[in-house]
Amino acid sequence: MNQQWIDFAKSIKKLYGKDFVALHEPTFNEKEIEYVTDCVKTGWVSSVGSYVTRFEEDLAKFVGVKRAVAVVNGTAALHIALKIVGVEANDEVLMPSLTFIATANAVSYLQAVPHFVDVNEETLGVDPVKLEEYLAQIGEVRSGELFNKQTNRRIKALVPMHTFGHPCMMDDLVAICEKYNIVLVEDAAESLGSYYKANHTGTFGKVSAISFNGNKIITTGGGGAILTDDDELANYIKHITTTAKVPHQWDFVHDEIGYNYRMPNINAALGCAQLEKLPIFAEQKRTLTDFYDKLVANLDGVHLMKEPAHTSSNYWLQTLILDETYKRDEVLQLLNEEGVMSRPIWTPMYELVMYKDCPRMDLSTTEYLKLKIINIPSTPFKGSK
Repeated sequence: MNQQWIDFAKSIKKLYGKDFVALHEPTFNEKEIEYVTDCVKTGWVSSVGSYVTRFEEDLAKFVGVKRAVAVVNGTAALHIALKIVGVEANDEVLMPSLTFIATANAVSYLQAVPHFVDVNEETLGVDPVKLEEYLAQIGEVRSGELFNKQTNRRIKALVPMHTFGHPCMMDDLVAICEKYNIVLVEDAAESLGSYYKANHTGTFGKVSAISFNGNKIITTGGGGAILTDDDELANYIKHITTTAKVPHQWDFVHDEIGYNYRMPNINAALGCAQLEKLPIFAEQKRTLTDFYDKLVANLDGVHLMKEPAHTSSNYWLQTLILDETYKRDEVLQLLNEEGVMSRPIWTPMYELVMYKDCPRMDLSTTEYLKLKIINIPSTPFKGSK
């Protein structure tokens, strides 16, 4: 059994032509150097500069929304997205049990309470069927708002997260939010370039959040963005993420508590160059998927996760699902020792000490999947070797 994984690792190293293959590396060339050098030469490297505006406009156009507001990282984007839709202290916010910790942390920053719901095997995102059944049991609508009968707290929002770039079942989730008057805030941190029924992820809720961390499909080094179709809301987001400073030629007047979440111009310059190449990266990701599809066929008891029905995924992180034949950590140890960086899915949020007492529904699918998922090298690749 070990030999098939050793052969698997050798094939990946041959593909990339390296003795050690990282999980996901950024891809840069002369265009990034040109734009960043321009920032350095002009001196506009901090929170003001033309590249910030350009990046916001180019991003909004690519995704298909009216406005994008660039911020310092994806967690900050999600924090502000939740704040401006009215999430308050002691509110509950529904989110998948399998997600990166930023989803839960952003809720906690507002002194609200993460409420964990189960995921769907096909998408690895929120399971709308189980969620609908669950809310019918524990939810109660009072004066047009949903309350948790068990805790007596308001359930204010749902945050679906598009895991590894694979879109959730958005039609069903939108319908649930409309039925129960829950605000939909998409955590699209991983899904730039992914589509559900021809609509880009991050366009289904009032606001959404994207990440441009160094390991994402495009990167600004660090960085994130908030997307919305509401111009007035976007202006307010821009205001509070730039310290809520009232425009003035010289004076420092701030009209509310704001946040220094501004994306520096030098990071936005990097993002502009990366965004130009996003369609190429997405195509290369699909080439890599085809390669892995053939390679995984040689592994017994393993399948490669594919984009769900009615979606087009950016395949941000290639994902293997193991059956009961394997112990996940043994496979991870072997691959990493062979020079192929691999990792498990995140620890379920309810297993972390700070979130162990948060409300949660039956999480049987999460329990089933948590020891079966492995991410393998996913850097965009131009073609077979």
